Amino acid sequence: MTALRDRLTVPVLAFGGILMAVMQTVVVPLLPDLPRLTGAPASTVSWTVTATLLSGAVLTPVLGRAGDMYGKRRVLLMALALMTVGSLLCALTSDIGVLIAARALQGAAAAVVPLSISILRDELPPAKTGSAVALMSSTVGIGAALGLPLAALVVQYADWHAMFWATTALGALGLALAWWAVRESPVREPGRFDTLGALGLAAGLVCLLLGVSQGGTWGWTSPRIVGLFVACVLILALWCRQQLRAERPLVDLKLAARPRVALPHITALLTGFAFYGNSLVTAQLVQAPEATGYGLGLSIVATGLCLLPGGVTMLLLSPVSARISAARGPRVTLALGTAVIALGYLLRIMDSRDLWMIIVGATVCATGTTLAYSALPTLILRAVPAGQTASANGVNVLMRTIGQAVCSAAVAAVLVHHTSLVGGAPVPTLHGYLLAFAMAGTVALVACAAALSIPGDPASRGTRRSRGRTGARRDEALEGA
Repeated sequence: MTALRDRLTVPVLAFGGILMAVMQTVVVPLLPDLPRLTGAPASTVSWTVTATLLSGAVLTPVLGRAGDMYGKRRVLLMALALMTVGSLLCALTSDIGVLIAARALQGAAAAVVPLSISILRDELPPAKTGSAVALMSSTVGIGAALGLPLAALVVQYADWHAMFWATTALGALGLALAWWAVRESPVREPGRFDTLGALGLAAGLVCLLLGVSQGGTWGWTSPRIVGLFVACVLILALWCRQQLRAERPLVDLKLAARPRVALPHITALLTGFAFYGNSLVTAQLVQAPEATGYGLGLSIVATGLCLLPGGVTMLLLSPVSARISAARGPRVTLALGTAVIALGYLLRIMDSRDLWMIIVGATVCATGTTLAYSALPTLILRAVPAGQTASANGVNVLMRTIGQAVCSAAVAAVLVHHTSLVGGAPVPTLHGYLLAFAMAGTVALVACAAALSIPGDPASRGTRRSRGRTGARRDEALEGA
């Protein structure tokens, strides 16, 4: 029985990562109908997405740090439980206030991936660590690509609550499997949890992401948005000062400032921007009316199916990315991945009228995302002590989230300024979409340059010994990769 549980650790953790991504995307097909179903205005309904984004961004580094200190399995189970309870509340209500609160609970699942990566580092034999980490990091894209068409099918052919009943059942299954198959990691970093640092980071991130996500709706120069950005700068400045003085900080800023940690974080932000533009713009473009001259007028189900090959590609290529990292190093894999993303956007600029070319371009972008996302956690694992892997990977995932939020705002700004009237309604022009692709492709090239700037590994055996035997074995495996 123990041997069976050990063999299922990676699949069970990957299943949890896929569930997390599915939970983030299932509400998307519902957005056009939620005002009618809940009696709430569209501006309020949009908070079913914003609430998940905000809570996920805030809780990911916080729960990652808690996992390093109190046990990664324990915090992982808590995150999965919150996700499942949130889904159950969504299934039981049609009240928009309860829905938004429940979606905020589901945001806790964003911590599943960094916690799982840290567990894999601590528990797996060295030979299996690289491929398992690559798979775990790719689950974000896999779940998003699978969740959209499946949720659209449920919404189209069943009551919308059925979708949340299905995700509740899947969440309960993932929680039970994780409780059974995942062992608690012995690697801990003792100390008192930095509650003040957690509150400061939460306040700063809420101001930042709320301003970015609502800027297009409230107006970028409105007093509310300007006030949020000013508050963000002031709060995060005070937070950085507090973190530098804290004995056990929530985020080790001195460690994070080192090039081997800072540059992967910067690349994660840029890659998150470049990755998100693919699914965001593709979904809008193929659903555009045929009267535009370029739109295909596809349904949300057909749109999800257009993105499905990318998700399948991510699943199949995660072992390949681990082999590339083993042969050339994760820095090369990261640079190659971001370059492939840029190539995908070049294909989109060349032809975004034919459905088969749209699918090819989107799949190429997904291929590059697989390579990039699989390399990022490996770079972090090499650069930080074993006792900080969950919190450091949590920050890396946070940077991806911020990149996605900025991408959403930037794409919306581009498309709003490039519209034409179709049937009396403003619709983005093809030129606007191509500009969005060019913008995302340019960011991917900048990410490639940042990846190539990441220093190599100067780690000595003495440094590895100071991290403990478990962390040393993992580092040696990663460096040999």
